[in-house]
Amino acid sequence: MGQMAKVELTPLRPWDDFFPGAERFAKPDVKDLAKWNNRVVSNLLYYQTNYLALAIVVFLIVGFLNPVGMFTAMAVVSCVFLGSVWAGENRAVINNFKRQNPTAFVIAVMVASYMLISLLGSVMVFMTAITLPLALICAHASFRLRNMKNKLENKIEGAGLKRSPMGILLEALGQQEENLHKIQSFLEGKLKE
Repeated sequence: MGQMAKVELTPLRPWDDFFPGAERFAKPDVKDLAKWNNRVVSNLLYYQTNYLALAIVVFLIVGFLNPVGMFTAMAVVSCVFLGSVWAGENRAVINNFKRQNPTAFVIAVMVASYMLISLLGSVMVFMTAITLPLALICAHASFRLRNMKNKLENKIEGAGLKRSPMGILLEALGQQEENLHKIQSFLEGKLKE
């Protein structure tokens, strides 16, 4: 790709598209993990703004129900995260560990956050604010059947003609690369027709 497309937030999808009724939901085929993964990735890309709004609403509700616990947990996680970034930049030993073991470094930051939050008694508040939206998003992305507009938008993003925050995240996690060849073949076939 010669020129990178600028990053755009996808539009907020209407409620009747996001949650159209039982006929547009189906149990994923757990025996075909590739197909299930494709459905989840497609829905994450297509409904990303709806998912962001859902996560914010749940986060705010949990924060409203226990504001002190939520503030405490957010402050602890922010401090641990910023401290780990600073240490990774200014301490050679930590920087080397971070470079050689990025997953272990992230796990260490998460464990440190968890331990400090548990000392302050705000674990359940923060875990609910994080895990509840993630569970709702995963459930919707798994059960929501795709439509033609969803598939077309995902093909455009996969071909690099359009970029979104979720697309960048999924690409960083290695979820887009494997589908790129399928998408290119599809687009080339449609252009020849």
